[in-house]
Amino acid sequence: MKRVLLVDDDALVREALAQTLELAGYRPTVAASYIEAKDHITPGFDGVVLSDIRMPGKDGFALLEYAQQQDEELPVILLTGEADIPMAVRGIAAGAFDFLEKPCAPKDLLAVVEKASNTRALVLENRHLRRQVEAGDAAVRLLRGTSPQAEAVRAQARAVARTSADVLVTGEAGAGTSKLAEVVHLLSVSSSKPFVKMPAAAQTPDTLPEAFGQAEGGTLFLDEIGALSAAAQFTLLELIDSAAAPRVVAGTYLDLAQAVAEGRFHPDLYYRLEATRIRIPPLRERREDVPVLFRHYVSLACEQAGLPEPEISSDTEARLLAQDWPGNARSLMNSAMRFAMGLEASEPEAELGLAEQLAQVERALLISALQRRGGNASDAARDLKLPRKTFYDKLTRHGIRAERYRH
Repeated sequence: MKRVLLVDDDALVREALAQTLELAGYRPTVAASYIEAKDHITPGFDGVVLSDIRMPGKDGFALLEYAQQQDEELPVILLTGEADIPMAVRGIAAGAFDFLEKPCAPKDLLAVVEKASNTRALVLENRHLRRQVEAGDAAVRLLRGTSPQAEAVRAQARAVARTSADVLVTGEAGAGTSKLAEVVHLLSVSSSKPFVKMPAAAQTPDTLPEAFGQAEGGTLFLDEIGALSAAAQFTLLELIDSAAAPRVVAGTYLDLAQAVAEGRFHPDLYYRLEATRIRIPPLRERREDVPVLFRHYVSLACEQAGLPEPEISSDTEARLLAQDWPGNARSLMNSAMRFAMGLEASEPEAELGLAEQLAQVERALLISALQRRGGNASDAARDLKLPRKTFYDKLTRHGIRAERYRH
């Protein structure tokens, strides 16, 4: 819902205008004076200001000046009586977006507010895009992997970030739900606002409002939402429905649908969060990402410890690929840390048959070679000491397309 900061000292006028805005789908925040209004105006305010000119104390012009000091691109619409029209025209010259004469017809009010809101949305989106260009795509930087599943997660994160929807992030233990929540925040227009992480198990009906306050305007990540008490679940549902709620991203590795069926989780809260869901696939479903992530984690571990990066051999990759990694990214990160320190990698698990394990390892090694060589099949075949025809036969057998890995 689009926000409007509505400022007027006349309570009846405030109520009438707020009702008109609400019926049109806006979210008005009302204030009776300059002092009340100024606390709501920040550089990232995701709405517009609609203010009366004549008010006790500091007037609408003072509020216009303050708004411009905070954000010169924040639209301010002035409300004026018939006798104040020349004054309002001067306000336009001073930077006001537009002015409306009181009393104004609802359609005229909404037309100007809609125009101002669209202008504001475009300004914020352009700023967001500039930040992304400057900082790089957070989805690419923080959600690594070259598999189709990894790219699908990145695409979902980008799509969700463009909305203000609350999100349910599911994944097995160690999958990285908090990192995905952070990516959604960084890709959103509210990326300059707070990103607050809280363990759901520690939250109570008394602490949740404080957490919402800390994350105001930004994102609140509640880790393992299934551990939230019944009373806290009810409070969370009420808070989410409040007008000033931050985006809530809830992470879980539990089956919440089953918890709802068993009466352990509030159904309304579940369906509210589940409407926008992102599932992080486990590493066993995207084995080709294992070498990519392992190399990244080894590099980070060596950088932090001031160690030279060791060579990662094909044998090491084969051992990594033969495992299911039940702890997912967290387990792989621990293994990379041990490897960086010169400790031996874990032995492969043997839940799959030998032929299946060998096929998975072969596929991952083919992809890894193509990644290193930027999709150049001849160079990749040479690295693996395979004749070109044999290399291409293997690509066909595993459904791998070399051009997909070209830089």
